[in-house]
Amino acid sequence: MVEAVKRALGKISVEHIKLELLGTAYNSSSTFLGRLDPRMLLIWYLFFAITPWFVYNRTILLGMFVFMVVTTVLSKVSPYIVFILCLGLVSQIGWMFLLSLFFGGGAESLLPMLTLTLKLSVISLASITVFSSLDPERLSDGLSALGIPDAFAFSLSYGYRILPTLLEEFHQILLSFRLRGQRPAKHGFLYLRTAAYYLRILVLVFYPLMLNTAKRSRTTVEALETRGYTCAVNNPKVKKLRLSYLAMQRRDWLFVAFSAVYISLLFPLGAAFPNLLY
Repeated sequence: MVEAVKRALGKISVEHIKLELLGTAYNSSSTFLGRLDPRMLLIWYLFFAITPWFVYNRTILLGMFVFMVVTTVLSKVSPYIVFILCLGLVSQIGWMFLLSLFFGGGAESLLPMLTLTLKLSVISLASITVFSSLDPERLSDGLSALGIPDAFAFSLSYGYRILPTLLEEFHQILLSFRLRGQRPAKHGFLYLRTAAYYLRILVLVFYPLMLNTAKRSRTTVEALETRGYTCAVNNPKVKKLRLSYLAMQRRDWLFVAFSAVYISLLFPLGAAFPNLLY
């Protein structure tokens, strides 16, 4: 088991994470959900992002969670993103449970936390499913078609698109600091010296990264204005031509129908078996 963990950790690198992000951002059209209409996907996401907050039946929440797990698998989400999600949920519930024990609570406090965990899991998996299934261009077009201001839609798309580039630049700056710096001769107790060394480098990397990002953003804005971006955004004919490829097809209606039928069956099931999890 220990050897397997070591092999898994040995495969983790900035380059590998960058490739995973590139695959997530630009290879979404190869999945089933990636071929669906972005407008429908965004509306579908809004339902699963809002509805769980008003549902307290654990059976219904569990059914939504199972559905979200299936859609996440269909979206071929990067294992790193799923790992970060699981780590965040476990750590959040862990410190809340410890806090409840500190104030005199017991094992019975886990049930309300289970409800909160299911809600957060459904919302998080829905977010991962949708944003892993939409490349930056389709995400921007979907938001624009739903009436979101074009400037905001483009900004979100641009941030999504430039993330792998920023990660690569972060890696290059980090390597330059390591090349010019000197690691501690000894790791120290519990690797504290080495950890402090890398934490210091991460802080130093932040400043040139932000400066380079600001310069890159300014260059992008100037290039867009040179090509008439503001005029194109304010022209209804250009917007109509840009969004003309969006259309609801048979697979979109089938996916919506299946989702609606599945959710409609969950509520009577939850009313019949409200205590399915305990």
